[in-house]
Amino acid sequence: MAAESAVSINKVPGKAWVVTFAGMTINLCLGILYAWSVWAKALIDVKNAGQPMSGINEGWTYLTNAEAATPFSLCVIIFALFMIPGGRIQDKFGPKVGATVGGLCLAAGCILAGLMRSYSGLILGFGILGGIGMGIGYAAPTPAALKWFGPHRRGLIAGLVVGGYGGAALYIAPLAQKLIDSYGVSGSFIGLGVFFAVVVVIAGQLLAWPPAGYVPPAAAAQTAAGAAATAKKQTAHNWSAGEMTKTWQFYALVILFIGSTQSGLMIIANAAGILAKAAKGVPFLVANAWILVSFGGAINALGRVGTGMYSDKIGRANAYTLNCIISAVCLLAMPSIIASQNVVLLFLAVGIAYWQYGGGLALLPAFTADFFGAKNLGFNYGLVFLGWGLGFFMARLAGTIKDMTGSLDYAFYVSAAVLIVAVALVRITKRPSWAAIGSSEVGVR
Repeated sequence: MAAESAVSINKVPGKAWVVTFAGMTINLCLGILYAWSVWAKALIDVKNAGQPMSGINEGWTYLTNAEAATPFSLCVIIFALFMIPGGRIQDKFGPKVGATVGGLCLAAGCILAGLMRSYSGLILGFGILGGIGMGIGYAAPTPAALKWFGPHRRGLIAGLVVGGYGGAALYIAPLAQKLIDSYGVSGSFIGLGVFFAVVVVIAGQLLAWPPAGYVPPAAAAQTAAGAAATAKKQTAHNWSAGEMTKTWQFYALVILFIGSTQSGLMIIANAAGILAKAAKGVPFLVANAWILVSFGGAINALGRVGTGMYSDKIGRANAYTLNCIISAVCLLAMPSIIASQNVVLLFLAVGIAYWQYGGGLALLPAFTADFFGAKNLGFNYGLVFLGWGLGFFMARLAGTIKDMTGSLDYAFYVSAAVLIVAVALVRITKRPSWAAIGSSEVGVR
């Protein structure tokens, strides 16, 4: 028994890494959301909006920018809402159930959208059923993986798992474009739906909680002073959802999520169109706008892992501040960059926006675990994740602004302002004290 205890304290078991990378694989399917602009580019034609398409896309009709943003925005808000029951499913029935059910819902939604060949099919299949699947499925892998690791690795592990979601566009964007070119919009949705169903069902069976009594290993060479400093950043009490929602810090985390999300979702929803406008002088890039989407997917994934890693070193608030300030500067410069048609600067600015957005999705689950504990993380993070869903407003607003003005310039300025407000908030947001709420329950420090 002593030998077993020593192993559990000093070394992370191999199963922990299996769960982590299985979760990443699941998210590589759920992340179809980030390739949406490829379908939007194929469907948008403002002058011919409402008119039927021909050839391989017969049955579909052309859409306006605002119409194309609606399935995306609806998927985002439903995704966020279903993170709450998804978290409850994960906490009660385990991650296998949530991941499998969520993946199958998403697959069914893609197939339905393809078969219906209509705007209502996009709303029902991609927007509603897809959002339900993403919410239930996404809620399972991250809490399960975090239970296997100590607080000193929360940023890294959260970044790895959710990195799959961000990195999905890296392969889905070019694959979707190839499928659209060869089999039409319907064929692309149906083909990907079948693929997702197979992968998620297999990977979902590899998810698991640690055994009862498992204690995550501490940092390998942590000094007494370092351990004390780490302890000050973590909560000793596992807060229930009811306890958490009584703190102002919970609402602060929701707002911080809105701040980091809104700019990223705006860029993601318009990436292909942005490249098409900025690269008018480069026909290859105009014809292959998915390149920016795939590039963004790679940076989105790297931003989750990278931000998670350095947030473990410099602190969550400092990492959030660094990401948002740099991203705000890039958003303010975006109109000038697009007008100059400088493709190198465009990729740099868009890359920073994707990094910041991805970083937020690594920081917020780590923030939630640091503030409120890991035991109830599935449900608690589901509530905090509402902020991610509320960030959809900028994608929808940007579509409206573009229809009215012909550009996204004012949307970039508004988004940058929101980031700056979020930075001000994170600087005053500190971990809540369990003792401060005056509870007499067991666990008061």
